[in-house]
Amino acid sequence: MHTTKEYALYRGDDLLKIGTADELATFKQVKRKTILFYATPSYRKRTSEKGLRMIRLEEEER
Repeated sequence: MHTTKEYALYRGDDLLKIGTADELATFKQVKRKTILFYATPSYRKRTSEKGLRMIRLEEEER
């Protein structure tokens, strides 16, 4: 069974949107690879706590 990975996009402590990488890229008007970069440790090191953060949501066990 194929499941789609979902992410939560935050700016600081504020939740902006939940969706797939493609949906979030459209929302922010950036490329998919840019959205995925927001989830990397190197991006977190380059930005402050108020920067964008993307967190992969865990799927529930069935």
